Amino acid sequence: MPDYFPAFLDLRERPCLVVGGGEIGERKARELLACHARVTVVSPCLTPELQTLARTDRLVWRPRTFLRSDVRRCALVIAATGIPAVDTAVAAEARRRGVFVNAVDRPAQCDFIFGSILRRGELQIAVSTGGRSPALAREIRRRLEPMFGPEYAELVEQVGRERAHARLRASTAVRRLAAGETVVARALEDARPFARREVR
Repeated sequence: MPDYFPAFLDLRERPCLVVGGGEIGERKARELLACHARVTVVSPCLTPELQTLARTDRLVWRPRTFLRSDVRRCALVIAATGIPAVDTAVAAEARRRGVFVNAVDRPAQCDFIFGSILRRGELQIAVSTGGRSPALAREIRRRLEPMFGPEYAELVEQVGRERAHARLRASTAVRRLAAGETVVARALEDARPFARREVR
């Protein structure tokens, strides 16, 4: 059985902490901001991009080293300093407070890990190897990209609208389920998004 339970989290307006202001911390902060989380970065210094995000109030910057109180009231914590003692301390405090934590490149100290994500609007396909080979996860995601082009973003929106209308007309749970499946089958038949692609 897999080590991790796959889930997509709703982090909109929820406080999230990134400890570390380097390139990895920047990437994690951007991923959280893209999901509309409220991001705080703790680090004595920041990359130029993180500085810009802080100046424009996209995130909060605490220009100092990590304090245990930084974890308080956070929904999620990422330890990304690259300094083993610091990342270990961040992970330990997060776990002590019952907050999910990811310590970059330290799977044993992670409550969750990041998959390699293929995004097409609201369509997200996550590939994970349970931390065993991130490079393999990235390569599998790259091989999926030609199969799911940009048109899938609109397809998801279209199917969502049609499903909502179809379910309104259904009188029972069974009929609502069938209505949703009919919408999907019709949309894929009409669009045939798979037809012109083949992965070799």
